[in-house]
Amino acid sequence: MNRNKDDSTFPFRSASDGIAISPDGKILFYCPLTSRHLYSISTEALRDRTILDMDLLYQVEYWGEKGASDGMITGAKGTIYAGDYENNSIRKILPNGIMETIAHDPRILWPDTFSIGPDQYLYVIVNQLHRQARIHYGKDLRQKPYSLLRMKIDEFPASTFS
Repeated sequence: MNRNKDDSTFPFRSASDGIAISPDGKILFYCPLTSRHLYSISTEALRDRTILDMDLLYQVEYWGEKGASDGMITGAKGTIYAGDYENNSIRKILPNGIMETIAHDPRILWPDTFSIGPDQYLYVIVNQLHRQARIHYGKDLRQKPYSLLRMKIDEFPASTFS
């Protein structure tokens, strides 16, 4: 909830925020920030101008509950890495849909902005979004220094495709 200094509250709402693309560029993965669910749609369907916007929902595939997150990235093997801000965790979703937690630590405070380096490390920003003043009656609870975390994943970044 957003919580104002005057004690009024209103729901925190956001549309799709987490987004990743398969290494071959054929599947777009996405998730709403205020949800725990992962979806995908083929990029071919998104480019097909004969499909009406309202009919695109029939092209969407549901992948399951992956935890609440907005930061996501896809590695070269097709593994999706995503934050789970409610559980101070990072999860991986294999191409077959199996999901597992690969890091859990109280210092993982709203993991966001993922990147995979050529060194096969996953880099993650800890942005403390949930500690902002608008959520805590005007009091900013974020603490410096902000963190950039990394962990070895033994996977290269997905190649850029054309």
